[in-house]
Amino acid sequence: MKLLYKKISPALLLFCFGLHSCTDKAKASDEKQGYVLPDSLLKTIEIDTVTTSKVLNSLNLTGKVDFNEDQVIKIFPVISGLVTDIKVMLGDYVKKGQALADIKSVEMAGYSNDFSMAKSNLEIAKKTLDATNDMYKSGLASQRDQLTAQENYNQALSSLQKAERVLTLNGGSLNGDYTVKSPIDGFVVEKQVNNNMMIRTDNATGLFTISDLKNVWVMANVYESNIANVKMGDSVQVTTLSYPGKIFHGKVDRIMNVLDPSNKVMKLRIVLANPGYLLKPEMFASVVVRNTENKKMISIPFRDLIFDHSQYYVLVYKSPSDISIRPVQVMNTVGDCSFISEGLTEGEKLIGTQPLLIYQELNS
Repeated sequence: MKLLYKKISPALLLFCFGLHSCTDKAKASDEKQGYVLPDSLLKTIEIDTVTTSKVLNSLNLTGKVDFNEDQVIKIFPVISGLVTDIKVMLGDYVKKGQALADIKSVEMAGYSNDFSMAKSNLEIAKKTLDATNDMYKSGLASQRDQLTAQENYNQALSSLQKAERVLTLNGGSLNGDYTVKSPIDGFVVEKQVNNNMMIRTDNATGLFTISDLKNVWVMANVYESNIANVKMGDSVQVTTLSYPGKIFHGKVDRIMNVLDPSNKVMKLRIVLANPGYLLKPEMFASVVVRNTENKKMISIPFRDLIFDHSQYYVLVYKSPSDISIRPVQVMNTVGDCSFISEGLTEGEKLIGTQPLLIYQELNS
């Protein structure tokens, strides 16, 4: 062994030492370099900036779509009679003045009879007045007779005008029929009458309800614990089961400052425009009420967050070769905005697209 060691030249020992040293430096260099974001991925990702904004609060409520009661007309019977012809069905759209139903009525027959008698009396009074005037001019009647004839004519004319107004108010028919007409444009949202039904004026149930659904109310339920978190003018987003991908935007229009004694909730009202009549009364609605506080906090897009091992993380970007994983404390998330209480400062850059993919590469 001693002989073999002596035969190894100093040059060979120097070469081996140098080779070993270069290998160690290459390994150290690789370890120091770490993960570098590929150019192909760098072109596709978006970088978000940490900002400071007013704190948003979000409150989820349940509710239902209802009629706009300011634009709802309930039609009650103004006469008694027999319903003979229903002309519309529930859900039909009707125009102002359109016939809804015909009713045979003894009262209408009485009104038309009063009109005919008043008209006949006026004709008789007019002939009497004309004859009295002629006789007065010929000296065959006194001035008192002329004044009496004129007064009788005036009374007959007044009676005819009254009978005509009553008849017109009740449809204007001279054959004893009464036609129920729509007072506004809108939809028939309630129908409480059928053919061959007898109706009376003292019936508390309306015949039809007409509503203009160009805008509707959404009545939302607020529990006692959340009353302090809503106020007039708060921004509202409404979604329904029928249109899960569509959001209807509105504001809190009125707060009913009383609790329902049965379910202990307070109602708040949202008025929504209803283009295309998509929203229909009695639809179930999910309501999100949002408002701002008078304080600011660090905020980032929700897409920047990565949740792993019961902790939220973000990827802080400085350069393609300088990306670090940082834990953060999330206070609240409202929509696509998250508010951060610890871990970030304003102006820092975060990876906003495919953060999970890059996070996994950094951890591999």
